[in-house]
Amino acid sequence: MSISPPEVSSIPHVSGTDSSTPVMIDSPIFVSRDACDPTQEGGQTQQEGTEDTNRQQGDEAEDDGKFRVPKRNKTSEAWEDFDDLEENGIYYAICKHCSKKLNRGKTKQTSSMWRHRENCSVRKAKLRKAEQQTKINFQQANERFPTVPSLHTGKFDMEAMREAAAHWILMHEHPFTILEEEGFNIMMKRGWPEWQKISRMTAKKDCTQVYEIEKKKLKNLLRHVQKVSLTTDMWKSKNQKIEYMVVTGHWIDGNWKLQKRVLNFVHIRPPRRGVEISDAVFKCAKEWGIEGKIHTISVDNASNNDVAVRLLKDDFGRCKKLLGGGKLFHVRCCAHILNLMVQDGLKDIVDICENIRDSVDFVNKSDGRSLLFAEIAQHLQIPGKKLLHDCRTRWNSTYEMLNCAIKYKEVFPRFQVREPLYESCPSSEDWEKVEKVCTILEKFYTATHIISGSEYPTSNLFLPEILKVKKLLDARVNDEDDFVRGMITRMKLKFDKYWKECNLLMSIAAILDPRQKMRAIEFAFPKMYSTYEAQQNITYVRKAIFELYDEYVAMATSGSAGTGCSLNPASEIVCPPRASADYWDDLDEYCGELESDEPHKSELVDYLDKPRQLPGQNPKDFNCLDWWKINRSAYPVLSQLAADVLAIPITTVASEATFSAGTRVIDSYRASLAPETVQTLMCAGDWCRNLHGVKKKLKPQKALKEYELPNA
Repeated sequence: MSISPPEVSSIPHVSGTDSSTPVMIDSPIFVSRDACDPTQEGGQTQQEGTEDTNRQQGDEAEDDGKFRVPKRNKTSEAWEDFDDLEENGIYYAICKHCSKKLNRGKTKQTSSMWRHRENCSVRKAKLRKAEQQTKINFQQANERFPTVPSLHTGKFDMEAMREAAAHWILMHEHPFTILEEEGFNIMMKRGWPEWQKISRMTAKKDCTQVYEIEKKKLKNLLRHVQKVSLTTDMWKSKNQKIEYMVVTGHWIDGNWKLQKRVLNFVHIRPPRRGVEISDAVFKCAKEWGIEGKIHTISVDNASNNDVAVRLLKDDFGRCKKLLGGGKLFHVRCCAHILNLMVQDGLKDIVDICENIRDSVDFVNKSDGRSLLFAEIAQHLQIPGKKLLHDCRTRWNSTYEMLNCAIKYKEVFPRFQVREPLYESCPSSEDWEKVEKVCTILEKFYTATHIISGSEYPTSNLFLPEILKVKKLLDARVNDEDDFVRGMITRMKLKFDKYWKECNLLMSIAAILDPRQKMRAIEFAFPKMYSTYEAQQNITYVRKAIFELYDEYVAMATSGSAGTGCSLNPASEIVCPPRASADYWDDLDEYCGELESDEPHKSELVDYLDKPRQLPGQNPKDFNCLDWWKINRSAYPVLSQLAADVLAIPITTVASEATFSAGTRVIDSYRASLAPETVQTLMCAGDWCRNLHGVKKKLKPQKALKEYELPNA
C-alpha cells in the first residue's frame, strides 16, 4: 500500500496555530515527514540525498537549521580496542593491539569483538604493564593538604583506605559505626567496586593502630627537642561521671614554628589532690622521655595545682637542673586571672544577665516567637541576624551575649507588647548598666583573645595588654557614676592582688620581642607600680635575664666542648699562601694589643644596645619567631633562649580546647567507652589533624546556642 504525499491544504491543523496561517513547505514538520518516508519514488528523497552528501564531505557544511537524523555513534565499549573498516560492502573490525581483522557480518554485531577483547594476549600484557607502572598524580596548586601521594600505582588498596577511614574518624570525632552506614558503603562501592565494608570493631582496631603509629612518630620527634613547656587542665565527663586530665606539650621546631601536641588524656581517680596530679604529669613526661626537658608548666590558680607544681618542681629538678633556679617553672594562667577580675565586675548585674539570658531562651522556644522577634527587628531596621546564648562559666561568652543583646534593646519591649507570656524584659536602666559594663569589659575581652592563641607566641604579647587594662582601671576608679566606680574598685583590688609581684616570664618575654626590648619594661613598670617598686622590679628583671643568658652560654660551651666552635661559612674560604714569612707581622702585633684591651660584648648586650625593631604599618604581620630565625646567626645563643621563652604558653586554653569536643566524644551513646579508648580518640585526633593540616571545628553545644534571625 503506497502513501502519496499530502496536499498542502490537507495538512491537519496544529494545536495553538491559527487555521488561516499557511504552513511553509520547508517547515521542519513537513520536511521530516517526507525525509522519513521510505516509499518515495526513486528510493531516496531529495532531502536524504543532501544528507548523504553532507556525510561524504565529513560534515564540513555549516548547520542550516533543518532537521536531520544524526549519525549513530559507536556506543559499545568494545570499540575502545578496535577500529572500523569497510571493504567491498563488508564490515570489519581491526584490533588496535594485535591488528587482527574480524568479520562483523551483515548484522554488524560486536559479539566477536568482545570475545577477542577478552582473549587478546597483547592487550592483556599492556594492561599488566600499565598496572605496574607508577602514575604521576598532579596535585592542584591551591591544595592545602594532598591526601594522595604524587606517585601512585593507580591500584585500589583496601589497606590504605582503612587507614584513611581511621584518620577520618579520629580527625572529625565520628563514631565507629559511621563506616557501617548503608549510604556510606553504597557511595564507596559506586566509586570503588573493590571496597569492602568495615565493621565498627575493625574501625576501632584501625584507630588504635593509627594511635600507636603516630605515637611512635611523635616520640621520635621529641627526642630532638631541647625544651618542652607543658599545659594541663582538668575536665569532668557528665556522661561518664569521671574526671580526666589533659597534658599538652609546646615547643619550637627546627623551622622555628610553634608546635603543640596533646600528649596525654588520662583518667584521674579521686581524690584529685596535688599529689595525684603531680604523679600523673610526671608519669606522662617519663612515658614520652621528656622528663629532663621540661621547661615550664602552665596551670590555673586552683590550690591543688599549687601543690602539684611544687612537687613537680622537685621531681623535674632531680632529672635536670631547672633554668633560672626554677623561677620560670610555674606559670599561672593569665586568662584565668582576667576571668576572676571580670567575675567581680559582673556581680552587680547578675540579675540583669539572668533576665537577658531568660529573654533569649524565651525567644528561642518556638518558631512563632522567633519570627515575631525577627519581624520587629526588621521593622526597626536593626542590623545583625544573631542572638547568642552564653555559657555561665565563661565570662567572655557572657560578654558576647550581652554585647549582642544590646543591639536589640528596642526590640524586646515591643516584643513584650505582642507576647503576653514574656515577663523577663530588661528595663531601660538595666540596659544602661549593661552598656557601661560592656564598655569596660571590651579591653578584657580583647586581651583574653590575644593571649589565648596557641598557634603563635603569646608570652611576649601580655605586657602591652595588661598595661591597657591597668590604664583603664586607673582612669575609671574615680568615675562619677557610683555603679561604675564600685565595679572598677573591686576589679582593681583583684588586679593589685595578682600583679603586686613582678611577673618575671611576662617581662623577659617582652624584652626578647625585638619591638619592645628593655624600653618596654622601662616604659610600663612606672605605670604599673610605684616609683620605688618600678625601679626595683626593673633591676630584678635585668638581673634575671642576664643570669638566664649566662646559663645558656654555659650550656652552649659545654655542648661544644671538644668539637670546636662552629665556623662562619665565610671563614672556610681557602686563601692563597702568604708572600713572605714576615708578611704584616708588625700589624698583627699592633692589632693584637688594641683588640685585647677592648671588652668583649655579649650577644645580650649587643641585642639590647641596638635600636628596637619598628613594628611597621601592620603590627599583626610581624612574627617574632621569624625575626629570631633570620638573626640566629648573629645571636646563636640568645636566639635559642628566645625560642624557649617564646614557646611558653601563658594560658591553659590550649588544654581547655581539647575538652570542647568532650560532649561529642563522650556523649550519652558512648558513655561506656573505656578511659584508654577515650585517650586514643582524643590524642590521635589531635595528631591526625596536625598531620593533615585540619583545624578543629567547634560545634555549638547546647549551652552555647546560636539563634539566627530569618532573612526578610
